[in-house]
Amino acid sequence: MTTMISVDDVSLSFPLARPGLTTLLSRKKQEKLKWALKRITLDVDQGEVLGVIGRNGSGKSSLVRVMSGIYSPAKGTVLSRGQLFLLANVRIGFTGNLTGRENAYLYGSILGHSTKKMDELMPEIIEFSELGDYIDQPLRTYSSGMSARLGFSVATAVQPDILLIDEVLSVGDLDFRERSKQRILNMVENAGTVVMVSHSLDLLKKICNRIVFIDDGEVVAIGDPDEVIQTYRDSI
Repeated sequence: MTTMISVDDVSLSFPLARPGLTTLLSRKKQEKLKWALKRITLDVDQGEVLGVIGRNGSGKSSLVRVMSGIYSPAKGTVLSRGQLFLLANVRIGFTGNLTGRENAYLYGSILGHSTKKMDELMPEIIEFSELGDYIDQPLRTYSSGMSARLGFSVATAVQPDILLIDEVLSVGDLDFRERSKQRILNMVENAGTVVMVSHSLDLLKKICNRIVFIDDGEVVAIGDPDEVIQTYRDSI
């Protein structure tokens, strides 16, 4: 089995406050740090759907952002294999002044697709996102749900090797979430790899091979979805 993402002993920290001028000059005070992740080690294999659960502020989003390369770990290493697409904050990576269509072409080019290839994919993207004529309107005019539908439609149409999803599907309606679930399963059947952060435990139970439960930046449990979800529920 090919390992697509390897997280090895990773810790991630953020400053709690900026040092003042006195601190910079005297160097007598140390900047206080918040450790968002603490010595995380896990692998994600090709064709796997890994769910990530935990309370708000537990480190779930930090983990997928470290995997994507947006955040650099303070300690440890993260290695990934192949093309990677992060679908997080509904507008992350998109440009508000560009239209939905232009954003789709831009992301396609980042992932190495030609204009001709994106021409072929656009009808599918427009149909799945249900944006219709809005596809040619600036992204800044979109609602959060419209942005989420566009982002997910582009991400799954261009078929990256690794898709990281951080809660973004929660802003869609029930019909879109159901169609998205099937879309993820289709992607995995084509040997895609998915890491998905969500508070929807029922959704994760249906589509994930494994789930990791994170609390206070540490791995509490990882493995069988039913068992890990029960561990999480028992902790609440």
